[in-house]
Parts: sequence; structure tokens; C-alpha cells
Amino acid sequence: MSEHQTLLFLLQLASLLLVGTGMGQLARRVGLPGVVGELFSGVVLGPTVLGHLSPDMYAWMWPADSSQTRLLEAVSTFGVLLFIGLSSAHLDLRMLRRRPRTVLSISIAALVLPLGLGVATGLLLPGSLLGPHADRSSFALLIGVVMGVSAIPVIAKTLTDLGMLHRDIGQLTLAAAAGEDVVAWILLSLVSAMTAGALKAGHIVSSVAHLLLFLAVVIAARPLLRRALGRAEKAEGSGPVIAITVVAILAASAGSQSLGLESALGAFAVGCLLSSPSRETAARLAPLRTVTLSVFAPVFLAGAGLKVDLSVLGDPGTLAAAVVVLLLAVGGKFAGAYLGARFGRLTHWEGLALGSGLNARGAVEVVVASIGLRLGVVSPAMYSIIVLVAVLTSVMAAPTLRWTMAKVEHRSEEHLRAAELAAWADRPSAPADPAQN
Repeated sequence: MSEHQTLLFLLQLASLLLVGTGMGQLARRVGLPGVVGELFSGVVLGPTVLGHLSPDMYAWMWPADSSQTRLLEAVSTFGVLLFIGLSSAHLDLRMLRRRPRTVLSISIAALVLPLGLGVATGLLLPGSLLGPHADRSSFALLIGVVMGVSAIPVIAKTLTDLGMLHRDIGQLTLAAAAGEDVVAWILLSLVSAMTAGALKAGHIVSSVAHLLLFLAVVIAARPLLRRALGRAEKAEGSGPVIAITVVAILAASAGSQSLGLESALGAFAVGCLLSSPSRETAARLAPLRTVTLSVFAPVFLAGAGLKVDLSVLGDPGTLAAAVVVLLLAVGGKFAGAYLGARFGRLTHWEGLALGSGLNARGAVEVVVASIGLRLGVVSPAMYSIIVLVAVLTSVMAAPTLRWTMAKVEHRSEEHLRAAELAAWADRPSAPADPAQN
């Protein structure tokens, strides 16, 4: 790294964190989760706002230098892996194991319906939105993936900001999103193979085999991780527990990446291994959780919007395509989640709440769009449309979740889960009965 690269890198991190945190606090003041402001901060620092108001400053601050960009991407990747790992650790696997039919029906319906709508949409969108290396089939499949995914980081952050991570619906939303995203990453690998002209039947079989192998290794590693954390608890301070947790997240992420799967899958798997930890482990991981939510999450979410240029929506054809994609994405996800919830014997309001949570696509959709742009499957205009959908669906998640969850009754085990979650935040849980205050 040259001195100038180091200077830019530090200034980029500082600006993303400062603006992301500031806009996150502003969003909370107006009743939205902080994740909404953090996502919009990237748009403010990107070409849409800063690039329009001060092109010279934007060009200096965010140069089109791949080596400079990768520095920021490396920090963002590290942060989002920690965030996914710690967020998935709040999954109540005992509750999910008692309701396999519900989880499966929601995951399938909330993926298949929007995925099908996305593929159909991709077949009909104007050819000008296709990337230079795309054929119509690879473009359509990528749009299907874009509409089918849900964003575990954004969903978890939204549920955390709204205080709903301990609710049954919050748990089911995270579990369903995980199932959807596993399938979506496999489909994305097929898009990559199609672009390279290397798609064969063996590629699909290999992806599934690698997934099964990875899951088997993760299950076998659970006793080892538990034993290591138990020994670390005997040491003084939080350092050993935090170090072992971070090593486990990074090692599993590297393992899933080496098998051709998405690295986020490895982080999510470690989080599941950490589910329902001892109170001592949860308390010692509280500092890591605080740093991840307060530093890494704003940097990652703010950085996700830097490539967005909403000025392309000035073209009537592009704007019309954006409206169609947004409506189908929202309608397909809501309908799929609702039908899956009702088939899984949930109530009307629970189905709507699941649709609200799973509709948040956030940074995962941005990642998919970035890969599509890098592969030449989507054009810059289509990339901006996809990111716009990601931001708007994430904005919609908070008010619709708050409205629908107000109609869903609290259960006794949710209060117990809230107490466990409070240990992660290193604070006493609020009493379930206000009369106790």
C-alpha cells in the first residue's frame, strides 16, 4: 500500500462509519430501524448525491481503482461474516426443530414463488438491461435469484433494532431466510457457470454434494466448539471466548468458500452451533456483538450503496422496469411467505409478519447484483434497479413488521428467549410484567 492508498482507506472507513452511524441514529429518531439510515448513507456518499454535488470530491474519495476498492471490501467482508455469525446464534433451534413443517413450508413457498416471478420477469425485460456477457437465460435466472433472496444481515439488524429477535416470528423469519439463501447461492453458482459456458449436470450434483459434506462437517464440529468455549470461559476476561468464536466463524467461512459455496453460509453455520450458549459465554461475547453492530455493520451497509447511481431512473424505460421489478419482488415475497405460513398452520397476522420480514433483501441482494455486474450478466442500469429494490424493501420491512407484529400475541417462551438475548447485550432483561417495576 502506498501512503496515498493508506490515507484514502482510512478516510473511506471513517466517512462510512461516521455517516452510516449518524444516519442510522436519525432513522431511529423517526421510528425506523437504524439499518435503513445505514443503507441510505451509502447512497449519499455515492454517485447519486456526492457524485452529483461534487464530482471532483467523489472522484478523489472513491477512485475507480480495483486495488483500493478491494481494501474496503475486505473489511466489509470480515464485518458481515461476524454479523451473520452472531445474528444466527440467536436462532432457537429447539423451537425450530419442534416446527419443521412450518419452517419448510415457509422456506419453499417464500423462495419458489418470487423466484418463478423473477425468471419470468427476466425473460421479458428490455434487452438494454442485459450485461455484455449475458444471454437471456442466465440473466433471467439471476433476476429470479434477486427476487428470491432475503437478507439475513438486514433482517437480523431490523429485528434487533425493533426488539423482535426473540419472538417466534423473528426466529422463523431468520430460519426461512437461511434456507432460501442456501438455495440462492447454489443457483448463483449456476449463473456463473452459465456465463463461463461451463454448466453441466455434474456441476449441479457437485454443488449439492459439497453442501451436504459441509453440513456434515459442521454437525461433527459442534462438540469441539462447545468444549473449546467451555475451557475459554475459565480464563480471565472475554478475550479467549471472543478469539475462539471469531476463529470458528472465519474457518467455517473459508471452508464453505473452498467448496464453492458462499462464505456467509459458513458464518451462519457457526452461529447455529453457538445457539443457546451458556450465560457466561453470552456475556463474554457481548463486547464482540457491540463492536460488530456499532462499527462493522454500519461500514458494510453504507458501503453497499456506493455503486448505486439512481440518476439512471431518469430514463422512462428504466424507471418503468424498476417499478415492475419492485412490485413483483414485493408481491411475490409477501404472497409466498403468507401461503407458506398458512400451510404451516400459522395465523393470518403471523403470515403477514413473515412476509414483512422476509421481504427485506438489503445487502444480500446488493451482493448478488454486484456479482452479476462483475460477471457481465446485468448492466449498470439494472444493477441500480436491483439496489433500489434492496433499499426500498429494507425500508418497508420495519413499519410493516411493527404493524403486523402488534397483532401477534406474545408467548411465554418468547419472554424466556428475551432473557437469553439480554445476556448477549450484557444487560439485565426487562421484566415481563410491567407491574413488577
